[in-house]
Amino acid sequence: MNAPLPRWCVLIPCLNEQAAIRGVVESVLALGAPVIVVDDGSSDRTPGIVATLPVTLLRHDRRRGKGQALRDGFREALRQGYEAVLTMDGDGQHLAADIPRIVAAAAVHPGELVIGARLLDKAQQPKGRRRANAVADWGISWGCGQPVADTQSGQRWYPRAALDLVDLPAQDFVFEAAILIAASRELGMGVLSVPIASRYPPNARPSHLRPVFDVTRITLYTIARVLHYGHVVQSYRRAHGAPRVVAG
Repeated sequence: MNAPLPRWCVLIPCLNEQAAIRGVVESVLALGAPVIVVDDGSSDRTPGIVATLPVTLLRHDRRRGKGQALRDGFREALRQGYEAVLTMDGDGQHLAADIPRIVAAAAVHPGELVIGARLLDKAQQPKGRRRANAVADWGISWGCGQPVADTQSGQRWYPRAALDLVDLPAQDFVFEAAILIAASRELGMGVLSVPIASRYPPNARPSHLRPVFDVTRITLYTIARVLHYGHVVQSYRRAHGAPRVVAG
């Protein structure tokens, strides 16, 4: 039997997404979900477009990185009384159509972190991104001490206990890895995945992720956490079984 869902909202961090942001936000609103958008210092029309929509809009005066955008969005969600947050990117890579399956998985597995994992149509991913993601999955799973599918996906359900990790000292794309690791190791939280499609439309803007620089930072952070928690061999063994994947 499914547990009653906590009060939740959708959080969309964005940076220079004028081509896609209206469609992304409107598709979520069509589901009846409340939306918080954090604009990370866009220099295009993104904030003006979002300002015309019935959402909460937070704006950074300059680019502060995805980690700070998520952190500020989590704080706003908690301020408004939400007990869970579903995040998704503003570039159209994530679809609102996948939200009901992720939410359904969260209802069946209360208190766990749910990832919309890009396990379908993986050939759509550029080869460089696919390799970088595979390396990140291998390392971050080790840091978590449990296997995690698609550690780089930004479409995630964060339960309240994970939101309370908002003050972790990690920036940019490292923040998402830090929450996975801390939730796993310090809260004993399970992480499971709902398969979604890989979407890389040919006319999409270049990713803000810098594969070499950002993956290196994530890797160094993860190595430090593996050493911090100890039991290195045992955590490696636990981390490299089959990830938990549900249909949602």
